[in-house]
Amino acid sequence: MLSCNLSGAKLGQTLRHSLLALMFCNAAVAAEIPPPAVSLTGTAVHELQFQGRSYPLWVDIPPSCQQRKSACPLLLVTDAPYAFPLIRSIRNRVGQQGRNIEDFVLAGLAYPVTETPVASRSRDYTPTNVKARSPLPGEDYGATVYGNAPAFAGFVAKQVLPLLQQQYRIDPTRQIYLGHSYGGLFGAYLILHQPTLFSHYVLSSPSLWFDKKQLLQAAPTLLAAMPKTTRANVWLYSGSFEQPGPTARHYAETDLVGDMQQFALLLQQAKPPGLKVQAKVLADEDHLTVFPPMVTRAMLEILPGAGPYTGG
Repeated sequence: MLSCNLSGAKLGQTLRHSLLALMFCNAAVAAEIPPPAVSLTGTAVHELQFQGRSYPLWVDIPPSCQQRKSACPLLLVTDAPYAFPLIRSIRNRVGQQGRNIEDFVLAGLAYPVTETPVASRSRDYTPTNVKARSPLPGEDYGATVYGNAPAFAGFVAKQVLPLLQQQYRIDPTRQIYLGHSYGGLFGAYLILHQPTLFSHYVLSSPSLWFDKKQLLQAAPTLLAAMPKTTRANVWLYSGSFEQPGPTARHYAETDLVGDMQQFALLLQQAKPPGLKVQAKVLADEDHLTVFPPMVTRAMLEILPGAGPYTGG
């Protein structure tokens, strides 16, 4: 630790020199003290226990949802470290305090602090354990464990949503799920197995290629068994570069656009007439860039504000 000691100064040293020395010494000491971390005002973190791991659940409530008498809609997003601050900023900036986008309670599922994001999302967001069988040609799954989506869906239904509904004024008829990539795959699993858990599903570039498109193959049977009274609104998005093509931004083989469109068609042809489906391909976007514009478009459509709209 740095210490400031001026006792050795010569008797004839000027006061000005002493003050300058003390100033620079204090500045050096201050440099050793780390600055405070950035925090997001108005947010809270709940710790939920599941399968021996602690999952942080991040929550942000705009002032209007704290003051209003009627309940606010809920938007639950996966991959919170990336998606939560982004969605919060878009809601606050583009939303214009409810004018362009209706204010909503935002909740984000984060990863256990003891794990990497890759390990957590590969395990919890995928529906089948590809490591339980011999690898197929061309497969390259780098995580250790996959296929925990059925149990994780129960965690969302029995712990996450009940806590949010008990702690905050949430409209149970307007609960929105939003996930990207593996998070979109998990959302597709929820639609096929627990479609009434949320009123709206926003799936961004869902990884329906996973396990040789096992979920796509199972979809017709699962949809046929779904009660005809099932109601859910499904928004599907992908970027125009998320398919084979000639540029560096295109995929070499994976066709996320085609898989998304096939899933949309299966949902549209399903017996439950209450499934409402929209599928959009966003131009000039790839797997890494599609999420921010997708969030903006989805919120403007699903949660239109009080208006009149203002572009700033």
